[in-house]
Amino acid sequence: MTVVLNKEQIMEIIPHRDPFLLIDEVNELEVGKRVKATKYIKEDEFWFKGHFPDYPVTPGVLLVEMCAQAGAVALLALPENKGKIGFFGGINNCKFRKQVLPGDKLDIEVEITKVKGPIGIGKAVASVDGKKAVSAEISFAIK
Repeated sequence: MTVVLNKEQIMEIIPHRDPFLLIDEVNELEVGKRVKATKYIKEDEFWFKGHFPDYPVTPGVLLVEMCAQAGAVALLALPENKGKIGFFGGINNCKFRKQVLPGDKLDIEVEITKVKGPIGIGKAVASVDGKKAVSAEISFAIK
């Protein structure tokens, strides 16, 4: 898969930093409209130490955050949003369908479906090997 933005380039757009920068690369980007990103789930991710030591699984809330960060790249890449931050406004119709484990490659897709002023909505899906792990409608506010 083509890498459009690497981690350093992503950090030029969104304010997140390690250990909370949760996307590794952007593979497709239509600024202000849609994004495809990837997160490689490594065995040494910080959350596996406690979730759960004998059965490491990526927390669902972090899967949603990964989607939100990908969506933020699409919106904050707009010239008028340079230097701004995207904040969660809400999460609707969220469904977890598959556990995400160490060694998985998470493919994230977010389509921005509505924007009115600083408020917007995106449709997010994250998958492993073509199988949905999480889907949600996320709303945001840009400040």
